[in-house]
Amino acid sequence: MILKKFSFFILLFSVYLVCNSQNVQTKSNSFSYSGRVELLDTNNVILIGPSSSVSFDFIGDSCSILLQSVENHQNYVSLELDGKYIGRIRIEKGDVKPFPITISERKNIHHLSVYKATEATNGGVLFAGTSAKLMEISAPKTKKKIELIGDSITSGFGNDDSTISCGTGDWYDQHNAYWAYGPILSRALDIDYVLSSVSGYGMYRNWNDEHINEPIIPDVYENLYLNTDRSKPYDFKFQPDLVSICLGTNDLSDGDGKKPRLPFNEEKFVSNYIEFIKTVYKHAPKTRIVLLNSPMVSGDRNVTFVNCLKKIIQAFENDSIHKKIELFEFQPMVPKGCGYHPAIADDKVMADQLIPFFKILLNEK
Repeated sequence: MILKKFSFFILLFSVYLVCNSQNVQTKSNSFSYSGRVELLDTNNVILIGPSSSVSFDFIGDSCSILLQSVENHQNYVSLELDGKYIGRIRIEKGDVKPFPITISERKNIHHLSVYKATEATNGGVLFAGTSAKLMEISAPKTKKKIELIGDSITSGFGNDDSTISCGTGDWYDQHNAYWAYGPILSRALDIDYVLSSVSGYGMYRNWNDEHINEPIIPDVYENLYLNTDRSKPYDFKFQPDLVSICLGTNDLSDGDGKKPRLPFNEEKFVSNYIEFIKTVYKHAPKTRIVLLNSPMVSGDRNVTFVNCLKKIIQAFENDSIHKKIELFEFQPMVPKGCGYHPAIADDKVMADQLIPFFKILLNEK
């Protein structure tokens, strides 16, 4: 514990040194945040969940941002300037470093958003300010809100091999949550969103673990960092109008074929799912819930999967407090991303399927 506290103070001191040498701006009234993030006492922020972000407006054509991979390995963020995606950058392990932003369009005021491309299990990304001349945040536009709960599919696992080919580098080198189906559809619908998703996790067991050595989504959902650390609970201030749950792919998987794997336990899956929905309602009692199957599950397994989801919905049929739970079934696909996961093009197809369905539910009175 003493070592962890010492490391944290060293981190803050390094931020202080870099900020003072770069004339970095960290005014809290100039930044807006989304997703699962931790605000530090220094007005810096740790981006935790996939596609969690910090945004700000600045004047002129000069901008550099300070970033650090909090873990002892590389991490990634995606950048959006003036509403346009300008790429994903790699943050090497080590101290806080400046990253200059290339600005091609000349205008008085620019808007920059920094999105975490990787996920919670890859460790946090520290945003330690910017050298740009900041403007104060204007009153935010009121938008509908959606939370997307899921696994690797929802996190954007393996969808971006533009810089590092599939099968090379580390397992998270091809992550780009900015282009996962949830953020894509949220931008198309102009709604606010948060991703609560972890690769490999399931509802009652994980991709390669029978809930023996690893947690499952219900174990980590209420914790800020989507891990088993209960000392930092998630505050649930983000109240979604709609919650979509896309879990079950890992529960139904065979694992790596080497580690012992029990047959799929339909009863356990259904009972865990029902209890998890109750947890969601506890924190967002006015939300509308949609259960999604998986584009990566097909044949007899998909039949079993959908039947389970229908049983879960039936368990809430006499619920007079909450809105009816809906079911959405993806069209099956052969994913073209890394590790038999959706590529960015596949994520766009999934988003296109969901957009009209979600639009109707979000506009219901």
